[in-house]
Amino acid sequence: MEKLILTLSMLGNVPTKEKNPSTPVTPGEIADVLEECCALGVSVAHIHARDADQRPTHDREAYRAILDEIARRGIDVITQLSTGARGGENTAESRGQMLDLDCEMGSLATGSSNFPTSVNANSPALIAELAEKMKRNGIKPEIEAFDIGMIDNAAFLLAKGVLQAPVHFNLVMGVPGSIKATPRNLLHMVESLPPGSTWTVSGIGRSQVPMLAMAMLLGGHVRTGLEDVLEMEDGRPASNRLLVERVVELARVLGRELATPDQARQIMGMPPRG
Repeated sequence: MEKLILTLSMLGNVPTKEKNPSTPVTPGEIADVLEECCALGVSVAHIHARDADQRPTHDREAYRAILDEIARRGIDVITQLSTGARGGENTAESRGQMLDLDCEMGSLATGSSNFPTSVNANSPALIAELAEKMKRNGIKPEIEAFDIGMIDNAAFLLAKGVLQAPVHFNLVMGVPGSIKATPRNLLHMVESLPPGSTWTVSGIGRSQVPMLAMAMLLGGHVRTGLEDVLEMEDGRPASNRLLVERVVELARVLGRELATPDQARQIMGMPPRG
């Protein structure tokens, strides 16, 4: 099997320090987490930003500050910026304002879905505009598939030339209101991917261990972090380090060697950094 790409989503839009004290919200805290977790085997950093009041934001300068801190420390990681819907105005201009910064990847949801208390709204025009901006700036999209229809739409966009092969997907399993985290659903999603695609699995909450184990066994890749899990099975507050250590041990038991950032770029069909 290919080496295993381990993505860390250390923040997301939902966690707060009130919900989990180890939530990193400043550029320095985010870089601290990445320094610690990249040493354990993380090769991709899925990055969200917060404003001065610790609220989710699309703000370009907030993302720039994070990227600058990662670069200043010389952290070897693939930077993937979130263009998710919950950081401000739901427009392509707002959600894509950071896509001219020095990053290698960006998230791209190719359809709409439900979150527990809101709608993850992604119109066809918004999807196309974000995808085109990523293409212009040499940023590889990660297709965030919360349901099977998002895979079908990504295949349509690939055929139209809006996306370019090989496509990389993140199959998000277990968000309330979206596809349920079951082995049958994961197999169906994987079998529906365009030929030659690479794919990662995100298992939300208690679904994480079984979904990530199944992904490893099927030859896919995995994501962990406080965006996906706030509490360990024994009731302890999770931390990014604890979650990464758990995935690293699972990979060791299942015989999947971890990829370096350079190896991850090669697996996903990305150019070498620099």
